[in-house]
Amino acid sequence: MKSLARLLLILSLFISASAIAEETPLLLHAARVFDGTTLRTNTSVLISNGKIIKIDQREAFKSTVATVIDLGDATLLPGLIELHAHIGFQHIPEDTVLRHGITTLRDVGGTVHQPYGGDGSLRVLTSGQIITAPNGYPIPTMGADNLAIPIASEAQARQTVRDLINGGAVVIKIALETGNEIGAPWSSGGHHHGHSNPAEHGKHPHAMPLLSKAIVKAIVDEAHQHNRNVTAHLAEPKGVTIALSAGVDEWAHTPCDAIPETLLKKAIAQGVKIVSTLDTLSKCSGVAHNAHTWAALGGEFLYGSEIAHPDIPWGIDAQELNLMMQLAQLSPLEVLHIATAKAGQHLNIPLLGTLQSGSPADLIAVKGDAMHNFKPLEYPDLVISGGKIIVNHFEK
Repeated sequence: MKSLARLLLILSLFISASAIAEETPLLLHAARVFDGTTLRTNTSVLISNGKIIKIDQREAFKSTVATVIDLGDATLLPGLIELHAHIGFQHIPEDTVLRHGITTLRDVGGTVHQPYGGDGSLRVLTSGQIITAPNGYPIPTMGADNLAIPIASEAQARQTVRDLINGGAVVIKIALETGNEIGAPWSSGGHHHGHSNPAEHGKHPHAMPLLSKAIVKAIVDEAHQHNRNVTAHLAEPKGVTIALSAGVDEWAHTPCDAIPETLLKKAIAQGVKIVSTLDTLSKCSGVAHNAHTWAALGGEFLYGSEIAHPDIPWGIDAQELNLMMQLAQLSPLEVLHIATAKAGQHLNIPLLGTLQSGSPADLIAVKGDAMHNFKPLEYPDLVISGGKIIVNHFEK
């Protein structure tokens, strides 16, 4: 009997421990809910164990046992996904970025690591170091340490791609940068990686060397064999031409110099996507033209503001969202779709950036209507990462 009593005691302790582990579900009510694609009204979201369990009309949750936060006249939406940042290289605090509305970030240029975060902390994915030509960008201005890998042969290129992927890279980044664009933060004025030596600014007297088409093709082929895309830092027609002929998937920036329409059409036909970075590159002579033409031709944008640039907020960049609307003639809903659900699909994490059953519980909310003014998104009133509340300016 004693052994039976002991067994029952152990079982009861185990059951109570399990009950403690099962956190109380969280139910959020809001006047407006953007689910990554559509704007709904009078909708509620139920969260449990880091996931969204259900999204439905408020009435559907009448008998649900949960901790309730009624956001009232507010907009609830997925946390935004930043696809072009340099927070590792520049030591930007991850908790600051998260508190300002970015719940997932892709770091493109820096030490390679496995993906981490998403459970009460910023989800960080990386490309690892930038693959470039010997003494190619960014080596002349910033050196290679933990930032760039110079490549001189196709075999070396393929091995480097494999090494980066083994280290955790979710995308491969290459540089095809001549360094002579007017208005680019990397070639004139302040540098987006924080250098202040005047000798390092201004036009380079000689264009920086570029990777050959053959080497870029080898990089793309090796990356594709491992189900990874290649993103290229490029800014003018020469780099664009190499990227197109080698089959590069993504441009890390809207190009700085004006790109001929024939090349833009070719890029669209090849399924290339452009990471916006319009705020960072707003002083470039060709950016507005390229963005407008790309959109008019049916080209696809991705959201990226280049967090770590001195002018860019450490979180959501409302000006980036506004420029996407203005220059690419997109609606507020289209812009927010690009920065949430579309980004999740692009990262091959299909439910990321959406509010639906099974999605990671990464959400933000602002008081009022976010569709009429993006600025409040930079200072969200609610931030949830993996079901954990990081910021809450609403009363329970």
